Amino acid sequence: MLIEGYGHGPVVAGESLVGRRGFWANHLLAMCGDGTCAERAIPEWFGGDGADADALAEVLFDPEQWPVFRVLVPDGHPVPGVVVVYRNLVDEFGVDCLLGGQDRCLVAGLSWQELIRVTDCPEPPADSVQDVSGRFLLLLPLLSGEWSDEVVRERIVAALVAVGAPEGTVGRAAGHLLGHLERRALHDAVWGSPLSGG
Repeated sequence: MLIEGYGHGPVVAGESLVGRRGFWANHLLAMCGDGTCAERAIPEWFGGDGADADALAEVLFDPEQWPVFRVLVPDGHPVPGVVVVYRNLVDEFGVDCLLGGQDRCLVAGLSWQELIRVTDCPEPPADSVQDVSGRFLLLLPLLSGEWSDEVVRERIVAALVAVGAPEGTVGRAAGHLLGHLERRALHDAVWGSPLSGG
Protein backbone atom coordinates (compact mmCIF):
# COMPACT_ATOMS: atom_id res chain seq x y z
CA MET A 1 0.00 0.00 0.00
CA LEU A 2 1.36 3.40 -0.98
CA ILE A 3 0.00 6.69 0.33
CA GLU A 4 1.42 9.93 -0.99
CA GLY A 5 3.34 11.71 1.75
CA TYR A 6 3.92 8.47 3.69
CA GLY A 7 6.53 6.96 1.40
CA HIS A 8 8.81 6.11 4.31
CA GLY A 9 6.04 5.08 6.69
CA PRO A 10 5.25 1.34 6.93
CA VAL A 11 1.54 1.72 6.17
CA VAL A 12 -0.65 -1.40 6.05
CA ALA A 13 -4.34 -1.92 5.34
CA GLY A 14 -6.20 -1.74 8.65
CA GLU A 15 -9.80 -2.31 7.58
CA SER A 16 -9.87 -5.84 9.02
CA LEU A 17 -9.17 -4.42 12.50
CA VAL A 18 -12.44 -2.47 12.63
CA GLY A 19 -14.44 -5.56 13.62
CA ARG A 20 -12.11 -6.68 16.41
CA ARG A 21 -13.01 -6.29 20.07
CA GLY A 22 -11.22 -3.32 21.58
CA PHE A 23 -10.92 -1.37 18.35
CA TRP A 24 -13.59 1.22 19.14
CA ALA A 25 -12.28 1.71 22.66
CA ASN A 26 -8.89 2.64 21.22
CA HIS A 27 -10.24 4.83 18.43
CA LEU A 28 -12.92 6.69 20.35
CA LEU A 29 -11.30 7.00 23.78
CA ALA A 30 -8.72 9.26 22.15
CA MET A 31 -11.51 11.83 21.74
CA CYS A 32 -12.20 11.69 25.46
CA GLY A 33 -8.66 12.15 26.72
CA ASP A 34 -8.67 15.89 27.35
CA GLY A 35 -9.46 15.54 31.07
CA THR A 36 -12.45 17.89 31.01
CA CYS A 37 -15.07 15.37 32.20
CA ALA A 38 -15.83 14.43 35.78
CA GLU A 39 -16.43 10.83 34.69
CA ARG A 40 -13.67 9.04 32.81
CA ALA A 41 -14.68 7.02 29.75
CA ILE A 42 -13.76 3.34 29.93
CA PRO A 43 -13.18 0.69 27.23
CA GLU A 44 -16.21 -1.36 28.28
CA TRP A 45 -18.54 1.42 27.05
CA PHE A 46 -17.44 0.68 23.49
CA GLY A 47 -17.54 -3.14 23.55
CA GLY A 48 -14.89 -5.51 24.81
CA ASP A 49 -12.89 -4.75 27.92
CA GLY A 50 -9.58 -3.25 28.97
CA ALA A 51 -7.66 -6.41 28.04
CA ASP A 52 -9.20 -6.38 24.53
CA ALA A 53 -8.31 -2.71 24.14
CA ASP A 54 -4.74 -3.28 25.35
CA ALA A 55 -4.21 -6.23 23.01
CA LEU A 56 -5.45 -4.29 20.00
CA ALA A 57 -3.47 -1.20 21.02
CA GLU A 58 -0.29 -3.20 20.40
CA VAL A 59 -1.41 -3.64 16.78
CA LEU A 60 -2.84 -0.16 16.23
CA PHE A 61 0.15 1.68 17.67
CA ASP A 62 2.95 -0.52 16.32
CA PRO A 63 5.73 1.76 15.01
CA GLU A 64 6.62 -0.88 12.40
CA GLN A 65 3.11 -1.12 10.90
CA TRP A 66 0.87 1.93 10.61
CA PRO A 67 -2.75 0.86 10.09
CA VAL A 68 -4.68 2.75 7.42
CA PHE A 69 -8.48 2.83 7.28
CA ARG A 70 -9.98 3.86 3.97
CA VAL A 71 -13.46 5.39 4.08
CA LEU A 72 -13.80 5.82 0.35
CA VAL A 73 -16.63 6.75 -1.97
CA PRO A 74 -17.28 5.84 -5.62
CA ASP A 75 -15.92 8.05 -8.40
CA GLY A 76 -18.25 10.96 -9.08
CA HIS A 77 -19.58 11.08 -5.49
CA PRO A 78 -20.30 14.70 -4.43
CA VAL A 79 -17.91 14.50 -1.45
CA PRO A 80 -14.45 12.81 -1.46
CA GLY A 81 -13.74 10.00 0.95
CA VAL A 82 -11.28 10.08 3.81
CA VAL A 83 -8.21 7.97 4.62
CA VAL A 84 -7.40 7.59 8.33
CA VAL A 85 -3.71 6.87 9.06
CA TYR A 86 -2.36 5.85 12.46
CA ARG A 87 1.01 7.64 12.22
CA ASN A 88 3.08 5.64 14.70
CA LEU A 89 6.34 7.54 14.82
CA VAL A 90 8.18 6.68 18.01
CA ASP A 91 8.24 10.25 19.31
CA GLU A 92 5.33 11.65 17.34
CA PHE A 93 2.21 9.52 17.36
CA GLY A 94 -0.93 10.89 15.73
CA VAL A 95 -3.98 10.04 13.67
CA ASP A 96 -3.97 11.80 10.31
CA CYS A 97 -7.11 12.15 8.21
CA LEU A 98 -6.51 12.76 4.52
CA LEU A 99 -8.82 13.41 1.62
CA GLY A 100 -9.47 10.16 -0.19
CA GLY A 101 -9.22 11.56 -3.72
CA GLN A 102 -6.15 12.60 -5.70
CA ASP A 103 -5.46 15.54 -3.40
CA ARG A 104 -4.32 13.91 -0.15
CA CYS A 105 -4.34 17.03 2.01
CA LEU A 106 -5.16 16.81 5.70
CA VAL A 107 -8.82 17.07 6.67
CA ALA A 108 -9.31 19.30 9.72
CA GLY A 109 -13.04 18.77 10.07
CA LEU A 110 -16.24 17.66 8.39
CA SER A 111 -19.66 19.23 8.66
CA TRP A 112 -22.52 16.95 9.69
CA GLN A 113 -23.78 16.87 6.09
CA GLU A 114 -20.33 15.96 4.73
CA LEU A 115 -19.86 13.27 7.37
CA ILE A 116 -23.18 11.65 6.49
CA ARG A 117 -22.55 11.86 2.73
CA VAL A 118 -19.24 10.04 3.12
CA THR A 119 -20.36 7.42 5.62
CA ASP A 120 -23.73 6.63 4.05
CA CYS A 121 -22.68 6.52 0.41
CA PRO A 122 -24.09 3.48 -1.39
CA GLU A 123 -21.70 0.84 -2.70
CA PRO A 124 -18.36 2.06 -1.31
CA PRO A 125 -15.27 0.78 -3.15
CA ALA A 126 -14.14 -2.75 -2.25
CA ASP A 127 -10.87 -1.57 -0.65
CA SER A 128 -12.79 0.64 1.78
CA VAL A 129 -14.49 0.04 5.13
CA GLN A 130 -17.90 -1.29 4.09
CA ASP A 131 -19.95 -1.15 7.28
CA VAL A 132 -21.89 2.12 7.57
CA SER A 133 -21.64 2.24 11.37
CA GLY A 134 -17.90 1.62 11.21
CA ARG A 135 -17.47 4.32 8.58
CA PHE A 136 -19.44 6.75 10.73
CA LEU A 137 -17.50 6.04 13.94
CA LEU A 138 -14.12 6.17 12.20
CA LEU A 139 -14.85 9.70 10.99
CA LEU A 140 -16.82 10.91 14.03
CA PRO A 141 -13.76 12.66 15.56
CA LEU A 142 -13.73 14.95 12.49
CA LEU A 143 -17.22 16.35 13.13
CA SER A 144 -17.10 20.15 13.33
CA GLY A 145 -19.35 23.12 12.72
CA GLU A 146 -22.99 23.08 13.78
CA TRP A 147 -25.27 20.09 14.26
CA SER A 148 -28.42 18.96 16.05
CA ASP A 149 -27.46 17.29 19.33
CA GLU A 150 -30.51 15.04 19.22
CA VAL A 151 -29.81 13.84 15.67
CA VAL A 152 -26.09 13.27 16.27
CA ARG A 153 -26.68 11.53 19.61
CA GLU A 154 -29.24 9.19 18.05
CA ARG A 155 -26.83 8.31 15.26
CA ILE A 156 -23.94 7.72 17.68
CA VAL A 157 -26.08 5.41 19.84
CA ALA A 158 -27.26 3.41 16.82
CA ALA A 159 -23.70 3.10 15.46
CA LEU A 160 -22.24 2.02 18.81
CA VAL A 161 -24.92 -0.64 19.29
CA ALA A 162 -24.30 -1.88 15.74
CA VAL A 163 -20.57 -2.38 16.45
CA GLY A 164 -21.19 -4.21 19.72
CA ALA A 165 -21.28 -1.60 22.47
CA PRO A 166 -23.42 -2.70 25.44
CA GLU A 167 -26.91 -1.21 25.41
CA GLY A 168 -26.71 -0.54 29.14
CA THR A 169 -23.92 2.02 28.76
CA VAL A 170 -24.31 3.17 25.17
CA GLY A 171 -26.25 6.30 26.16
CA ARG A 172 -23.46 7.32 28.53
CA ALA A 173 -20.82 6.68 25.87
CA ALA A 174 -22.74 8.70 23.29
CA GLY A 175 -23.24 11.59 25.69
CA HIS A 176 -19.57 11.56 26.56
CA LEU A 177 -18.49 11.61 22.90
CA LEU A 178 -20.99 14.33 22.03
CA GLY A 179 -19.80 16.47 24.95
CA HIS A 180 -16.21 16.26 23.75
CA LEU A 181 -17.22 17.09 20.19
CA GLU A 182 -19.13 20.14 21.40
CA ARG A 183 -16.24 21.39 23.54
CA ARG A 184 -13.80 20.91 20.69
CA ALA A 185 -16.11 22.66 18.22
CA LEU A 186 -16.11 25.73 20.45
CA HIS A 187 -12.34 25.86 20.25
CA ASP A 188 -12.10 24.99 16.56
CA ALA A 189 -14.85 27.25 15.23
CA VAL A 190 -12.49 28.85 12.68
CA TRP A 191 -11.83 25.55 10.94
CA GLY A 192 -13.12 25.43 7.45
CA SER A 193 -13.82 22.24 5.57
CA PRO A 194 -11.65 21.36 2.58
CA LEU A 195 -14.60 19.41 1.23
CA SER A 196 -16.81 22.47 0.95
CA GLY A 197 -14.09 24.91 -0.02
CA GLY A 198 -14.26 26.61 3.39
